Amino acid sequence: MTRKKRRLYFVLSGMCVLAIAAALVLTSFEDSLVFFRSPSDLVEKPMPAGRNFRLGGLVEEGSVEKDGVVTRFRVTDLNESVPVTFEGLLPDLFREGQGVVTEGAFTDDGVFVASNVLAKHDENYMPPEVAEALKKSGQWKPEAKN
Repeated sequence: MTRKKRRLYFVLSGMCVLAIAAALVLTSFEDSLVFFRSPSDLVEKPMPAGRNFRLGGLVEEGSVEKDGVVTRFRVTDLNESVPVTFEGLLPDLFREGQGVVTEGAFTDDGVFVASNVLAKHDENYMPPEVAEALKKSGQWKPEAKN
């Protein structure tokens, strides 16, 4: 084997190792990324059951039902709505008509099971993802500031 062939094999094997390492890094990123979706986005492109993502919008008026530590409600972007179930303590600012971002996944029967619920922290704040989704729906108008 000549010196050129050995160098070529060394370079090719190094490139293969780098390609495998890049593939492993990209695969691990895909598993840890949490995407944001609005209810209208889910109608257009449904998420598979078991895939974690963030669902954001407004808590639909009249949809909150509490049964002990289990809370059922609907998240809406004023065009579409999604049923959500959460087991645990809700934030103090959680209420109907307020902005909310939930993290979790769909079950096989189409109910979003939230593992975490985030509510806005004051009357002037709307999570950026929720505000953008509501603006895209054409239904939400920000209140005029004094």
